[in-house]
Amino acid sequence: MGNIISGYILPHPPIIVPEVGQGREKDAAKTISAVKRAAREIARDKPTTIILSSPHAPSFRDFIYISNLEFLSGNFRAFGCQTLELNFENNNDLITLIIKQAELAGINAGGLSSRIKEKYGILDMLDHGALVPLYFIKKELPKFRLVHISTPFMPLSELYKFGKCLAEAVALSSENVVYVASGDLSHRLTADAPSGYHPKGQVYDQYLISKLRDGAVADLIRTDENFMEIAGECGTRSFIVMLGALAGYKIKTDVFSYEGPFGVGYLVAKVNVLGKDKEKDIVSAFRHDKEKELAAMRKKESDYVRLARETLETYVREHKNIAMPTDLLPELLNKRAGVFVSIKKNGQLRGCIGTISPVRKNIAEEIMHNAISSGTEDPRFQPVQKNELAELDYSVDVLGEPERIDSIQDLDVKKYGVIVSSGLRRGLLLPDLEGVDTPQKQVAIARQKAGIGDSERVELERFEVIRYK
Repeated sequence: MGNIISGYILPHPPIIVPEVGQGREKDAAKTISAVKRAAREIARDKPTTIILSSPHAPSFRDFIYISNLEFLSGNFRAFGCQTLELNFENNNDLITLIIKQAELAGINAGGLSSRIKEKYGILDMLDHGALVPLYFIKKELPKFRLVHISTPFMPLSELYKFGKCLAEAVALSSENVVYVASGDLSHRLTADAPSGYHPKGQVYDQYLISKLRDGAVADLIRTDENFMEIAGECGTRSFIVMLGALAGYKIKTDVFSYEGPFGVGYLVAKVNVLGKDKEKDIVSAFRHDKEKELAAMRKKESDYVRLARETLETYVREHKNIAMPTDLLPELLNKRAGVFVSIKKNGQLRGCIGTISPVRKNIAEEIMHNAISSGTEDPRFQPVQKNELAELDYSVDVLGEPERIDSIQDLDVKKYGVIVSSGLRRGLLLPDLEGVDTPQKQVAIARQKAGIGDSERVELERFEVIRYK
């Protein structure tokens, strides 16, 4: 029977690798010293396999990528070092067990075909999120097998659940495992930071460290993802998977170091495993709380949202369209407008499709058609399944008539949505979206959605919406 010996949180700035830093690494001396200490302690644990999760591995919204090559390798050429390369034996036996346990839990995980890799430009190379920690570990522990896992943009509760699948797989093996959660903290600590300065950056880092020290795993799973985005962090999802893998153990986190020398928070910590513990069903408690919140929202939802929700629920459960309800507001039956239906799950977008201008007889039909499209035809997501319906949160945006504007200065991201056009290409972005705080960012995202380059001339239109919850 296999077991997880310990867990580590390690940062991944390439500059701390001497062959890359070329002397600049001295500004992160505290971090380097702590990473070396962690590597020595990992070597003393003598793991047969290291499981490493990285936010810079190929990431998807609803699939956990686990590299299934026979050997894993990577280099630092992208960071100016032409000679340094690392190679590891993959542990495909353990990966097979992980995929099976994930499948039993309803989580999509595994390798990718050559065709998919080619389609998305995925290289068979370890990313720097893996290479930097492994550089230091390999100096102390030359021989071990590796499992390399991506951290997708799934809800935190799902990532924690996947971590538990890892633990179940390890228990079915004969491996002694150390888990390495690669990740930096906020990238917004100073004005010259990679993502610019935001005061919430330091707040987030201290919040995360305090929760880790307190063992407040349930609080971390409930972390506001908008808070994470504003802080510009990259490691939380990786850490959550590790905590899920340690769900059945008593744990204690020791912080070796924390600093932000380049405007980015670097945390080095060890999660000590102190023996078996009675597992708290954190995920079920989280879902119970979410269901109560959604039930309260259902009681207050508008007729617009109720129509969207009931339409999608009927379609997913019974594979048919609902009949037009007889108790609708007159405005839903007598007016026409463009409509967008947005669906979220655990605070994350789950689908959003709509019409810029009306194409159906009335707003009600527009909502019904777009609700089904949002839940089943948004190309960014898999179709909504029956077991998800109770967790979904809806909003309906009814669009006003677009008006031409001459300048980006005429936009207000809270009040107006934007349409950018170049020939037959059109991109739309709704107003008042999380993380979209400037007209420049709003237009840039709309350009990207339309496939319009940054230097191409565009026509701009703005529109107001009435958002129904």
